[in-house]
Amino acid sequence: MKLGNEYLDYAVEQIVNLCRIPSPTGFTGEVQQYLVRELERMGYRPEVTHKGSVLVDLGGEGDALALAAHVDTLGAMVRAVKANGRLRLTKIGGYPENNIEGENCTIHTRSGKTFSGTIQLTEPSIHVSENTGTLKRDDSTVEVIVDEKVEKREDTLALGIRTGDFISFDPRTVVTSSGFIKSRHLDDKASAGILMALARLVRDGKIKLARKVWLVFTTYEEVGHGGAAGIPEGIVEMISIDMGAVGDDLETNEYKVSICAKDSGGPYDYQVTTRLINLAEKHKLNYAVDIYPRYGSDVNATLSAGYDIRHGLIGPGVYASHGYERTHRDGIENTLKLLAGYVSSVQV
Repeated sequence: MKLGNEYLDYAVEQIVNLCRIPSPTGFTGEVQQYLVRELERMGYRPEVTHKGSVLVDLGGEGDALALAAHVDTLGAMVRAVKANGRLRLTKIGGYPENNIEGENCTIHTRSGKTFSGTIQLTEPSIHVSENTGTLKRDDSTVEVIVDEKVEKREDTLALGIRTGDFISFDPRTVVTSSGFIKSRHLDDKASAGILMALARLVRDGKIKLARKVWLVFTTYEEVGHGGAAGIPEGIVEMISIDMGAVGDDLETNEYKVSICAKDSGGPYDYQVTTRLINLAEKHKLNYAVDIYPRYGSDVNATLSAGYDIRHGLIGPGVYASHGYERTHRDGIENTLKLLAGYVSSVQV
């Protein structure tokens, strides 16, 4: 299957653009606006649900399929302003504190001001403390140092920083000449970029849809209820396009498209998963079938909300999930090709 390098380049471009937009769960307005503008430039008419998901009808007729990726990311909020003017965190999403230690960040105030900061240990200097290497990492020992001249709580409050303000992490997005994409938040902006490329393929007439297809970009996946509402009417099947986890006995790597047969929510639909495997074989894609014991997806939330749908899960292999992540153009390409084959094939 040949799609043209321009579409793969576009997918990577969108991944980079999306990763650089701060969007921790609950603070996704900017990334929603970006998606709407980009989809409208393609000639589509996207809509935003009350909850904040971005929906777009790609066209086609017959039983409707939804392809879902999430654009909310891990992040944090200000739990409290400390006596010394530094910030105590509360996490958004699941990750160990050592995954953000030493990271640059941005504090987003409710008034619209932003301030840069650094996430540090309360005892960060090995020249001062013997506990730096052994200190337990939790919300009592990991804090944000604001890049302003603050020495006490009142100084920080005077800036306008308050409890409940959002904190986003520097994505440090890099694309190497060897095809690797390194960044925070490839979960799940890698897949969102792939769906944008799919939309462009359909727009350009490179794919003829064999059924009705919707794209769904959700904004609450990292806290478990992204796909629980706002699903278009008439959907009979939904596939989450999320990251393929790499490690342990899993066969997925950064060059493959992962087809998930089961995660923490149980097995995925037999027919959907089998069709995805057969298409990957037919088009000679580099793929793996895997089981993810510590994983949940948007479509799990959709099923839990009571929707009567068939469900599946695929995605490009992403290394170091919920940390500083890495994938490769090959994994992006294999995922895009599998999706192109799926939406253009007649369901049997």
